[in-house]
Amino acid sequence: MTDAYRDFPPPIGVRTVRPSTFAQYRTLLARDLRQEFRTREMLSSMGIYAVLVLVIFGASFAQVAHEMDLLKISGGLIWALIVFTSLLGLNRSFSREREEGALEGVLLVPLDRSIIFLAKATANLLFLLTVELITLPLFFFLFLSGSEFPTTFWMILGPLGAGSVGIAGVGTLLATMTANTRGKDVLLAVLFIPLAWPLLYACVVATTAALLGPEAVEVSYLGPVVLALGYDVILIAVSWLLYDFVVSA
Repeated sequence: MTDAYRDFPPPIGVRTVRPSTFAQYRTLLARDLRQEFRTREMLSSMGIYAVLVLVIFGASFAQVAHEMDLLKISGGLIWALIVFTSLLGLNRSFSREREEGALEGVLLVPLDRSIIFLAKATANLLFLLTVELITLPLFFFLFLSGSEFPTTFWMILGPLGAGSVGIAGVGTLLATMTANTRGKDVLLAVLFIPLAWPLLYACVVATTAALLGPEAVEVSYLGPVVLALGYDVILIAVSWLLYDFVVSA
């Protein structure tokens, strides 16, 4: 139902019950998850791409791995892997809907456009976390299997969670903006990487500190994690407010 029809009252004797905000969110999220698990296009593409990035990392460090401590640069490698993989997934998250006209159909429904953003961002976050759950153990096995991990190793979950939430939120807004543009793959990367730079910097520093041990955590962990969380709150709130304008443009 478009905005023009919202002013018309329902027929006499017919009661209209508008679903709650949570019900709308749950329906949209279930639609995205059901569509992806039926085709597995995004997950398979992101997984294959992540493995290829690992192969490139392996070829790049094959000759010098025995001369350097990969643990010191593993934070940067992990986030390079996550960013490149997430860009592929974000590009594909709207391609099918634009091609099949599904997004236009959703926009005809009288619901808050920010609910579309929240459902799509949640779906992108779940897909990204799924790929991380598969590829990060593979990364540690291939590159850091001979390293001794400190007791602070589990603390990488903090920057991983904060960074993934920020990537999914900001990336969903930018993917919506670039979905109908020519060269959307390049344009999304050009817009996303500068905007997400503070988040990526904070997550790399915090992840590296967690992998290096307690001394590094005391110096370089809490501040970057707080910065990443603050970035998530501010940028996701801005994306929430702007999404109605962006998706309707």
